[in-house]
Amino acid sequence: MSKYYNPGRSRNIFDPESKDPFKLSRSKIELFLNCPRCFYLDRKEGIGRPPSFPFNLNSAVDLLLKKEFDIHRASNKTHPLMKAYGLDLVPFSHPMMDEWRENFKGVQYFYEPANFILTGAVDDIWVDKKGVIYVVDYKATSKDTEVSLDAEWQKGYKNQMEFYQWLLRKNGFEVSNMGYFVYCNGRRDVESFDGKLEFNIKIIPYEGSDDWVEEVVLRAKECLMKNDIPEADAECDYCNYREAAQIKESTQKDRFVAGIKKPRSKKVKIQSRLI
Repeated sequence: MSKYYNPGRSRNIFDPESKDPFKLSRSKIELFLNCPRCFYLDRKEGIGRPPSFPFNLNSAVDLLLKKEFDIHRASNKTHPLMKAYGLDLVPFSHPMMDEWRENFKGVQYFYEPANFILTGAVDDIWVDKKGVIYVVDYKATSKDTEVSLDAEWQKGYKNQMEFYQWLLRKNGFEVSNMGYFVYCNGRRDVESFDGKLEFNIKIIPYEGSDDWVEEVVLRAKECLMKNDIPEADAECDYCNYREAAQIKESTQKDRFVAGIKKPRSKKVKIQSRLI
């Protein structure tokens, strides 16, 4: 078995009979939105999607940005990038900040109607002079064109931002609908590598709405309570691959079985003799 993938997970499995709150992360809510079948197989049957390889360069950018903004957090000063975009904000200082940014912990809230503990690990939070906080998410890429949030697949980025806003509101904070993406675009137009990557960094404002969150969470709970595995999503690459492979395997098996059942004709060996 691969050390990177366990197709028979036995931990964090939803049990419809259990009265204990079930922990569900922001990424699993996004999985439900993308494909209820994959979500059900993952959270109820312990069969998750095979993981992608880690994006180590993106993770490095994320870590270095956190270190950089933490310097200004400690001194309660505005980062030069904020000033460049005319934002009168400072990095938010809070005793829980490190935990809120930690995977598998993050910001947490017990949502009683679903009996779920919902979690999400933020990248950063900024605050204005009135104490209103702003969710911030770091993104890194490398492309020749200007970065934006216009692609269809980036809807997941917006869902992520809005889910974090909802979590923080449920924890009693006054949260602005406006959030910010700190988008780092690795430059390809430099003459040489010289052992370093250079980035153009852009702050992209995004006004979110968390109106969808609670309805989707309740739908996710309803999905897990069912006995039957949901239908595959037509747009799910994983389900489409699995279905195509099953069709081929079934066809090959049918041919094999047919070959076994087919009666063999007796061969008659004719020998000719010279007279």
